[in-house]
Amino acid sequence: MTAVPDVDLTPLAPIGFTAIAAMLVLMGEVLLTRQRLSEARIGAALAGIAVLGLVCAFYTAFHGFATGTSAYFNPENPLYRLDAFSAFVTALLALASALTCGLSVYYLREMRVNHGEFYALVLIATSGMMLMVGAVDFLTVFVGLELMSIPIYVLAGFDRRKLRSNEAALKYLLIGSFASAVLLYGVALLYGVAGSTSFDDIRAAFDPANPLALIGLGLVLVGFAFKISSVPFHQWTPDVYEGAPALVTAFMSVTVKTAAFAALLRVLTLGFGPAAFDGVLRDILWALAALSMIVGNLMAVIQDNVKRLLAYSSIAHAGYVLMGVVAGSFDGYSAVLFYLCAYTFMNLGAFGVVVALAQQGRDCEPVESFAGLARTRPVLAGMMAIFMLSLAGIPGTVGFIAKLGVFMAAVDADLIGLTIVGVLTSVVSIYYYLRIPVLMYMRDPGEEAPRRDFGSAEGVVLGFCAVLVVLLGILPGEGRLPLVDLPTPPLLEWARHSVELLFAG
Repeated sequence: MTAVPDVDLTPLAPIGFTAIAAMLVLMGEVLLTRQRLSEARIGAALAGIAVLGLVCAFYTAFHGFATGTSAYFNPENPLYRLDAFSAFVTALLALASALTCGLSVYYLREMRVNHGEFYALVLIATSGMMLMVGAVDFLTVFVGLELMSIPIYVLAGFDRRKLRSNEAALKYLLIGSFASAVLLYGVALLYGVAGSTSFDDIRAAFDPANPLALIGLGLVLVGFAFKISSVPFHQWTPDVYEGAPALVTAFMSVTVKTAAFAALLRVLTLGFGPAAFDGVLRDILWALAALSMIVGNLMAVIQDNVKRLLAYSSIAHAGYVLMGVVAGSFDGYSAVLFYLCAYTFMNLGAFGVVVALAQQGRDCEPVESFAGLARTRPVLAGMMAIFMLSLAGIPGTVGFIAKLGVFMAAVDADLIGLTIVGVLTSVVSIYYYLRIPVLMYMRDPGEEAPRRDFGSAEGVVLGFCAVLVVLLGILPGEGRLPLVDLPTPPLLEWARHSVELLFAG
């Protein structure tokens, strides 16, 4: 008789909660529709189910991080491991997805696309991201990548009545499929070198002098470069970000980038080790980072559409994060993880304001539409100003701490030229980021006034992001708030602890 494998379901708990919530959403929509409830109530109920599942996933993942859990799903055939690094990133992904679902309650009704499958697609994509960041085998990486990508292709075209949304979905599908194929071919070459897809086996067999191994690693990096929107693999980003509904753009801009960068760190650390940064590959990563910062920031300057502006901003931020990857050090990886956390809150908040301004089936896209917002929607304008200042890296915000971290890691790794590029392009970014606050506070409102309704869930999400952007910009590490004497989240310590255990293998 074949022995039954001794599996441990505990590491899969966050993914399990997310997947179960996706099934409950699909079943719940059918059952609630039969009760003849209003569309608004059905949407709110489904959003509640999705948020509840993601909160459970967040709790189990963060509990695993706090308790130092390090367990394989199947120790005899290790494909997935929940450790401090994967648990921390999984918790961040669950939180970002829950915030997205909170923003969706009013937005989907306003855009007239209030369908329950939206929440199911978000949950399925999130479960794929969670699988990616805990992978210890390239088979799991690829399964997680496809489980993440396919629902997002559908989400990009979720407003199927609009040609532009359909075009965005098709572009993302074609280019994303090509990127997956490139990555898979790289994995096939690495399998030819090591005779296995396990990270441990590939690391033991990897030889930078072997052309097959080097090409395999290069193709894997190309596949990840597509997902993180790094130049020159960024061409899809502005068109997809513009064509997709603003809420979908908000979701994919933070979660896909976080999952891809976290998986890349895990692959480089566990799958290749220091050998991955020898020779020409380090120079390639250097060039990718520099080009992403230069092209992203310069192209953002000339944009008149806020979604395209934030798309090129996303490309530029991919370059800043890559600086920490190029450093290849403990401090560099810690800075990357902290940057991903900061980017989640400030970018999701910025897109959240765009979501809150959507009305009559249309997103608020022209930059000029923000003129005079401080008079018509002062609270919303204030939060948008905070997010723009943070994205620009102004002191007093979490964006400044995040950029300072990657710059210091790059200097310590003797990447002086790359640091200079980062600083100069950051100065350029101040122009287009501050352009929106200037319009909001120094221009008269346009003829078309933004909608006055403000969903309570939107207010909670935007307020949460704005508070964290400011709070973590003042107290990024362990500390206590003055007056109320409450502890602040020690995000810097958490990031360092996660990466420390990842480096320990």
